[in-house]
Amino acid sequence: MNIYSKQNQFINRINTGITGLDKIIEGGLPEKSITLVSGPPGSGKSIFSFQFLYEGINKNETGLFLTLDKKVDGLIIQSKKLGFDFKSAIEDKSVKFRFLNINKKLIYEAMVNEILSGNFDRIVLDSITPLSEMPIYGNYSQNNESNISIINSEEYPPNTNLPIRRLHLHYIINALESTESTSIVTSELPMGSSLFSRDGISEFLADGVIILSFDPTMNRRKMSVMKMRNTKHTLKPQDIEIKEGGIQFI
Repeated sequence: MNIYSKQNQFINRINTGITGLDKIIEGGLPEKSITLVSGPPGSGKSIFSFQFLYEGINKNETGLFLTLDKKVDGLIIQSKKLGFDFKSAIEDKSVKFRFLNINKKLIYEAMVNEILSGNFDRIVLDSITPLSEMPIYGNYSQNNESNISIINSEEYPPNTNLPIRRLHLHYIINALESTESTSIVTSELPMGSSLFSRDGISEFLADGVIILSFDPTMNRRKMSVMKMRNTKHTLKPQDIEIKEGGIQFI
């Protein structure tokens, strides 16, 4: 057994609920890691997130689902059609769904408050793209200390301060890292993009990167593990299908 394998013996693995995926990443995601799941519209990012969170319910774990793109009621209906009925878990407060309105100035405070509001085992942020594209400006004092604030660019046009996308993403990642949770963060990915996320930065900050893709002409879906720290894995795209019960390897 090599040194790499010996080190991995001591890493606790968190099952994703996707059996085929767990098999190719040594049993699951590294505990307390942050994994980016990217793909074009309709590739299964939200379904991946449902499956991950529902697996936590099956293991008596707590979960938080933060959504910026869809209202909670719609997500609950969508997930139930796939076989993931979160109603009981929501009622007994083992799982919490929360819609974050990106038009609110205090969205970052609301997000962090939700993340820190409970001792969650699993957290999903679906998706990071709207947050990464919001304007952010740093105001610097004479002693070079920065005071970061979220500013409505229509009310306060930027002067010499520049939007800093990386700062946005660091803020989000740091919030997730401050917890004991294992997290999934989704990102939009344009068809044919050479990047692993819409912003082109998240893939460097996350511990793992999983790409979901499809070929309409061949009626074929794929999943690729492009990065997973402390994990031996294949880079070969895996054939998948989406049916009741979520994502399954073929």
